[in-house]
Amino acid sequence: MAQTYEELHGMTVAQLRDVAQGIEYEALHGYSTMHKEDLLVALCAALGIEAHEHHEVVGINKGAVKAKIRTLKAERAALIESGDSLQLKRVRRRIRGLKRKIRKATV
Repeated sequence: MAQTYEELHGMTVAQLRDVAQGIEYEALHGYSTMHKEDLLVALCAALGIEAHEHHEVVGINKGAVKAKIRTLKAERAALIESGDSLQLKRVRRRIRGLKRKIRKATV
């Protein structure tokens, strides 16, 4: 039975220990006394699963937004050189808004 990190993370310590019981792996020695964090890392190593959650952006084109951020950063650098503080403030706010847009769309 192939398990994902999310499934393992949702299990209780007792359930994780039951899963570890049938696996022979160096990092799992002493699984009956391990805490959940340590046991989860060891199980992921034993099963060949990446030990972190994957996040994805839903609802927006992340590449296009990041490209816009890059162009605005170049514009920001030019505005810093020219000293136009009003336009600089506007560009910085737009960069911040786009970054927040990506963050809100991340699931």
